[in-house]
Amino acid sequence: MPIEQHGVDTIPDEERTSGPRDLISILLGSNLALGVVIFGWLPVSFGLGFWGSVSSLAAGTLVGAVLTAPLALVSLRSATNLSTSSGAHFGVRGRLIGSVIGLLLSLGYTALTLWVGGDAMVGCLHRLLGLPTGGASYAVVYAVLAGCTAVGAVYGYKVLLRMSKVLSIGLTILLVVGVFAYAHHFTTGPVHGVPYALGGYWQTWLLSAVSAGLSGPIAFITLLGDYSRYISPRRHSSKKVFAATYLGLVIGLLVPQLFGTFSALAVGAGDDYAGPLVAGAPAWYLVFLLLNASAGSVGNSGLMLYSMGLDLDAILPRATRTQATYVVAGVSTALVYAGHFLWAAQDAMTSFVLLMTAIGTPWAVITVMGFARCRGNYDSDSLQVYNRGTRGGVYWYKAGWNVQATVAWALGSAVGLLGVDTPFYQGPLLAHTGGIDISFLLAAAVAGLAYLLLTARRPRPVPALRTVATPPPGTAPEAPAPEAPAEVG
Repeated sequence: MPIEQHGVDTIPDEERTSGPRDLISILLGSNLALGVVIFGWLPVSFGLGFWGSVSSLAAGTLVGAVLTAPLALVSLRSATNLSTSSGAHFGVRGRLIGSVIGLLLSLGYTALTLWVGGDAMVGCLHRLLGLPTGGASYAVVYAVLAGCTAVGAVYGYKVLLRMSKVLSIGLTILLVVGVFAYAHHFTTGPVHGVPYALGGYWQTWLLSAVSAGLSGPIAFITLLGDYSRYISPRRHSSKKVFAATYLGLVIGLLVPQLFGTFSALAVGAGDDYAGPLVAGAPAWYLVFLLLNASAGSVGNSGLMLYSMGLDLDAILPRATRTQATYVVAGVSTALVYAGHFLWAAQDAMTSFVLLMTAIGTPWAVITVMGFARCRGNYDSDSLQVYNRGTRGGVYWYKAGWNVQATVAWALGSAVGLLGVDTPFYQGPLLAHTGGIDISFLLAAAVAGLAYLLLTARRPRPVPALRTVATPPPGTAPEAPAPEAPAEVG
């Protein structure tokens, strides 16, 4: 199969051959890896038992999916990825905000997936073949996983889609078998000796709902468009795409996370997950666990790496998607080594997801509100102005930035960061929220309200009209087109 040639350009309608079922396959098959399973361990590591963990995970995932699923409709209508599509609302240069957020989100989750999968692989190979558990073994396994992931990401969407279809069946079977493997030691009570992370049940429950539940769908706020841009709105309705996205997010996240909670309680995983998971597995299940750790990690991190390549390609238009993918593969591998040798796993994970949720949620809220405001009508040509190195178009706003949307995002992010509670940083607003982290709610509310107020009397760009895209000084001008105002009433 040839390497995908598209970057963040507009996908021609004749190449948009995927359907809603493909979205479900991707969101299920790519998420059954240990890098997602481990989020089911987080509530247990916070001191919650089975029912507290399950309810917090379910609540966070269901709420997060409601916010995140509409984003798939943006790229369904624009035929390009989400960060580029957000240029309609933030400006063709302001959409770099979405590209940076997407790059950081994917970078963190790719490193996490490779790290957890690599640790489990070393543990399994140690028990099966006597592989030494020193630093050299981890370094080699991480490198092999990263290399396989990079190959899949470089080949692109169609290869990753085929892989996800296979993994959605294979990894589901492995998790079902895992339930029987760990069932004899399972208990619904919390792990002995692990106190509530925030000192009380409900504070800890809410921490779990945000950092383990809500963070799952939020991780996809810039990724969904990478897949839905290959679905044609001429052949598939928005309702079906939304339903498939929501179902894929809920099932694809809750199934692996609930297995993570179940297995963590079964093996008594308090401060670490991968080590106790391997040590507590019966010998006959080690081969199955090794398959999940390897194939699942490549499938999950492959999609994340593919998205990172697109985001970096959007930030640096002169780079090809292939070049950008190899660069981010190297950076994510370096983070894997840092995660293993330098950081405390639980603290690093919790801090990362909470901080990214605080700054990612306002961007998602504004993008969804902008989508509703323009009724899903986008000027595909104007969205590509920055990628072509030109100027103008209906989304040019002021020097390529929609100042109002950018200010609304900044305000929401600032309030979110002021209300976040991580192992490394506690925001001053916690004193006014009873010590409970509701940063994502505050960030969403402030960004949404600010966006409404700042743009209440501002006319929206009308995609039906075109403007001249002016090349930068020193470049040959494009063929002239009839000029129209950047915004009309």
